[in-house]
Amino acid sequence: MIDYKRIENAYREILLAIGEDLQRDGIKDTPKRAAKVWKEFIDYDAGKTDTVFQTISSNQMVIIKDIKVWSMCEHHLLPFWCELCIAYITKDKALGLSKFARIAHKHAHKIQIQENLVHGIAKEIIDVTKSTDVGVIARGEHLCMCMRGIKTEHRMISSSMHGLFMKDHIIRNELLMMFNSSYANSL
Repeated sequence: MIDYKRIENAYREILLAIGEDLQRDGIKDTPKRAAKVWKEFIDYDAGKTDTVFQTISSNQMVIIKDIKVWSMCEHHLLPFWCELCIAYITKDKALGLSKFARIAHKHAHKIQIQENLVHGIAKEIIDVTKSTDVGVIARGEHLCMCMRGIKTEHRMISSSMHGLFMKDHIIRNELLMMFNSSYANSL
């Protein structure tokens, strides 16, 4: 169980440690607000993620892209965002469209590295659809690199490829082409 009162107290200590006045108007409620941010992040409920429908035909590639999620870097406790592209090849079940975003957001609400985010999403898509042919690609930017250290903008790309997306370079290249194309170019 998460102790939000303890989180609030920890933020009070951090503010004191950096020389802030806890009675200052702008700071007075900051520990409580910061604890609330963590509560919203950790206690996130994605809702039902396993709604599947019978398909008329199988072996169709389904690609959902440009799902944007925020997560938290486990190394510096700073946010990072990712645009996700999720693909799978249908067997006899099709996953409900909104479930892709629900699964992505469910896995984003953790303290982690980007590589674990894409792996967790891919694993759940495999579990729910019973298709072993799943690919997840993420393009992200990490505030721990933008605002500290080298202080530069960047894009990190990571992927988790399974089944045909790993074995068949033509299918993998089709996914990568769709991932890299803009909306106008993909029509």
